[in-house]
Amino acid sequence: MSPAQDISAQFTAARAAGRSLPAYPGTPPATLAEAYAIQAAAIAGWPDAVAGWKVARVNPAFAAQFPEERLIGPAFAANIHRVAAGEVASCPVFDGGFAAVEAEVVIVVAQDAPAGKADWTADTVLPFVRSMHIGVEVASSPLATLNDIGPGAVISDFGNNWGVVVGPEIADWHTLETLDVETFIDGASVGTGKVAIKPGPLGALAFTLNKRAEQGHTLKAGDVISTGMITGVHDIRIGQRSRHVFAGVGEVQVQITRAGASGG
Repeated sequence: MSPAQDISAQFTAARAAGRSLPAYPGTPPATLAEAYAIQAAAIAGWPDAVAGWKVARVNPAFAAQFPEERLIGPAFAANIHRVAAGEVASCPVFDGGFAAVEAEVVIVVAQDAPAGKADWTADTVLPFVRSMHIGVEVASSPLATLNDIGPGAVISDFGNNWGVVVGPEIADWHTLETLDVETFIDGASVGTGKVAIKPGPLGALAFTLNKRAEQGHTLKAGDVISTGMITGVHDIRIGQRSRHVFAGVGEVQVQITRAGASGG
């Protein structure tokens, strides 16, 4: 078993069992190529279909070592939660591991992307937007310190993703330049932010199209793209509830539960 396969096997075993890890299971990847090789091995070993991708910014402190503006991680079919207005998504996280919620704009992909094309920009991806939604990324890993280790570690463990909540559609997103958002946990405000539609969500979609093409794959119609945090990364505990208010559009609520066997 290669080092990449060993690391991925230990992460996926912990996720499947719903248990935490005391430390990174091996040497954290030092390059993007190493990190995405571990991610690919983990995807191959996980018994569920990839139904989308999470996107996050690379912390500028790590830009020299990981020279890309964003990173991606898979979102599996069982972890895509679609909720209507007024409904609450129930989302598991790993007890003793990392757990956070992030208010995000979620894009549903309109059509299969052409193979090999890797020069998409925020101005050219519009044909791939079926719809935009208000939503939430539920970030969780068996390793509590995953984010602290850096982007390579994050990429290697499914991008630290364990859920994408797809809320109500943003019907007039074409006319919006920005969107104001506020996040609450158990009723207390924990962060506010503003997202610019073109460099934000549309830029994240372009990055994902290009990254998957670089990896020899494409996005498919119906894939969901969680495009990056707006109000911050907010630590959350099992039993807590978050509420994410998107001004003029609506809100999304998430109830945090404990991941059990098979990660659910």
